Order: sequence, then structure tokens, then C-alpha cells
Amino acid sequence: MTEQTVLISGAGVAGPTLAYWLARAGFRPTVVERAAGLRSSGSPVDVRGPASRVADRMGITAKLREASTAVTSLKFVDDTGRRTGRVAMGGDGGIELPRTDLAAILHEAAREDAEFVFHDSITELSQDDGGVDVTFERGAPRRFDLVLGADGLHSGVRRLVFGPEHAFVEHMGVYVATLPLADPPADRTELVMYNSPGRAVAVHPSRGRGIAAFMFRGAAVPGFDHRDVALHKRMLAEAYAGAGWRVPELLERVREAGDLYLDSVSRVRMGGWSSGRIALAGDAASCVSLFGDGSTLAMAGAYTLAEELGRPPGDAAAAFRRYEAAHRKLVEPKQRNVSTAAALLIPATRGGLAARNFGTRLLPLVTAARRLAPA
Repeated sequence: MTEQTVLISGAGVAGPTLAYWLARAGFRPTVVERAAGLRSSGSPVDVRGPASRVADRMGITAKLREASTAVTSLKFVDDTGRRTGRVAMGGDGGIELPRTDLAAILHEAAREDAEFVFHDSITELSQDDGGVDVTFERGAPRRFDLVLGADGLHSGVRRLVFGPEHAFVEHMGVYVATLPLADPPADRTELVMYNSPGRAVAVHPSRGRGIAAFMFRGAAVPGFDHRDVALHKRMLAEAYAGAGWRVPELLERVREAGDLYLDSVSRVRMGGWSSGRIALAGDAASCVSLFGDGSTLAMAGAYTLAEELGRPPGDAAAAFRRYEAAHRKLVEPKQRNVSTAAALLIPATRGGLAARNFGTRLLPLVTAARRLAPA
């Protein structure tokens, strides 16, 4: 097969994974990323199941383990910090590590065989039978054989090709915010979570620099902007007014923070993930947000997409259909479980909270408990 050019939008998890495998399938990949460099909330994510097998084939498993966290348990506490429940974590063969580290390891694996263009983004796409003409915000226009959108929940490629975000993104009634903490954790093996009805705050030790995660129930905010930090600070102050435990102290850090992430817990639902020579991957196609295996699914889906594109006779449209049919089998069960996971981690009532705390003595909540930040 003659070498074909592929533009990938997004240098998070799916994008570099796609670049790595497409290069090995005979393509010439270019990755464009809006940010000036590698970025992430840094929150812990999981590499497990099908993504573990992808990591093994990429030869990066040892690096993932070196970057992994040491968390072995989740402790629930009340207003005074008294323990109300505990859940053992780990033991399923997966690796938990900060998303920043995962993205950096994937970028390192792909950069020798792919072109990475940072601090730029796609503004226009025009395709015909022979390829896709791409206009960039900063760089000169270029033409590619294929374009793949791996640019997350708020995908620009999806908006340009399929339509406005509101047509595909469903707010799940929960918001999540994450904030890095400068001080080291008291216990690097323990994740601590505080709940009051409709609200949760967790402090994760990460890799020696703690991360606070705020999760709260709330209706969709009209005109919500995931980049408006001033709005995010107001939302957190209102949502956590009167909360106990360490929350007042953490809210003070929020007020002073320059590095704060907040977004809605959302689910992306689309009838199809491709149009002609353009397709979507990762959260852009099928976000399962806070409580799903976001990073795992992104890596697994990227591998499947690259594998299908590499099959002869080089029919991209057929490859996109095969990829979507296979990957939906992994994604759809996770999307159906979002509400159940939210009920476990953010009970809406005091009765639900009491039942959850009692249940921690009887049932493992590992699957839900490990997902404390967007993947």
C-alpha cells in the first residue's frame, strides 16, 4: 500500500495511540493539538483489560508501572473525618497512573514516527473523493488522505463535520472538578472521600502530590463554558457551601487556584462515527466521562481503528464501519452504567448515603470507585 497521510486532531490518549499504530500500518500520521504542549488534568486514570494488551504490544507497560500510583484502598469519611466505610482497590491487573504521565508515555512512543504540531487547531474541513483539505487556525492549509478526530468531549472535528455539540452530548446531571494540591499526602496508599447528599470530595494521593476531586449533582447550566475558570469557581463555592470535613480549606485553594479543571459528566451518543474520509475516536465519538474506562477505551479503540485501516484493500469507509461495529461492543455497556456509578459515589439523599456506606462492608465497589476524574 502506498503511504497515505492521516491528520489526527488531539494529542491526549487516543491521538498518540492512533499515530503509533497507523505508522506501523503504513500511514504517515500528523497530530495537531490546540495546546502549546502536552497537557492534562493530571488526574489518575486506568489502563486495564484491552488497553493493557495494547500497552504490552507497544512495549510501554514497564514505563506505565513506573509511573503508577500506590493506592490500595478507598476510605469514606463523614463531616468530622470519621471513617464510615472502606473499599479495597486494585488487584484486577490494571495500572492506575496520572493522565499526564500516560499522555507523555504515549507521545514518547509515537513521536519518532509521527509529526506533532502543537498550539494549532483545525478551523475548516472540506473533503472530496481524493482527500480532505484542512484549514488551520495558525498553520498553512494542507491536504490529507484521512482526518481522525481524537479531540475529546468538546471535539472540534465532530462539530465541523457532524454538527453542534448539543446534538450529541448528553449532560448526566453531575459535574466534576479537579485541583492539584501542593502538599504531599499523609498516606500514599489511601484515597479519601467525603460525601454529603448530592456532593462528594475526594483527595487522591496520586504520585506524592495530592489531587482534590469535587463531584456534585446539578442541572445543565445554560451557556456553560468548560474553559471559564471564574464560572467554575463560583459553581464550586455555591455547590459546597456549608460542607464539612476539609472542604472549606479546599475551597479556599480553589479560590486561589490557577490550575483548575471543571466540566460536566457527559455521555456522547452518535448514530455513526464517520463521514466519508473523516472519523472520530475516543471521547469525541463515545465519551463515557467520569465513571467509565475513558483512557482504556481510548487506547483500545485507537488500536482497533488503526488495525482496520491497515487491512487491504485500503477502503477507508469499510474500515471505519468495521472499527465502529467492534468498538461499540466495548463502549455501550460502559455508557449504560454511568447512572449506577453516580448513585454509588454521589448518593443524592441521606438514606442513599447511609445505604452506600453500609454496602461498602458487603460489596466491592472497585469498578466505580477507581473512576474519580475524566479519563
